[in-house]
Amino acid sequence: MVELAVEQLRQRILDGVWTVGQRLPTEPELASELGISRNTVREAMRVLAFSGLVEVRQGDGSYLRTRVDPLHAVLAMSRCSPEQARETRHILEAEAIGLAAERRTEADLQGLREALAGSAAHFHSDVDAYVSCDLVFHQRLVDAAHNPALSELYRYFSGVVAAALQHNMSSVPRCQTVFDLHGQILEAIEQRDPQRAKRLSRTLIES
Repeated sequence: MVELAVEQLRQRILDGVWTVGQRLPTEPELASELGISRNTVREAMRVLAFSGLVEVRQGDGSYLRTRVDPLHAVLAMSRCSPEQARETRHILEAEAIGLAAERRTEADLQGLREALAGSAAHFHSDVDAYVSCDLVFHQRLVDAAHNPALSELYRYFSGVVAAALQHNMSSVPRCQTVFDLHGQILEAIEQRDPQRAKRLSRTLIES
């Protein structure tokens, strides 16, 4: 049912039913239109978000990001090994965070503080909620580099990051020291210290 829902939604996107940047109908609305359950719609939207077609904004809804399906690129990312994923994060995320320390604005800092507070609220509770909040924080770290290409690459790669994070949090005890690295990274960015920000980011990636 989920695969069927994904194909129906993909076809609507290809047919131009929604425009790029448009807020999509709610889960109940889509469930009613497609004649399926809300849970099926939710899973289908997760697939579309992972493939990069849809952006899910927590508390706001889902938005169409692009009509060009980057599925092949995303599948290639999803097949990478844990070591390859770590290498990619070192190259992409840590370097972007170094740039963020040099280029961040006050608005970036405010957004990062809000995202970190959201993560902290869920760190010792629901894994799915924490992973969603943590991805927002990491995306905002990369966005603070103010390089649209880096931001877009990280959005596609974030599905791999989410899968690894979910696996780690489900298989090993949660470590407050590891979470605290997030706040230290934010502090380094606030202080415009790119070398410290990159060093802390690499430590976090290896944790």
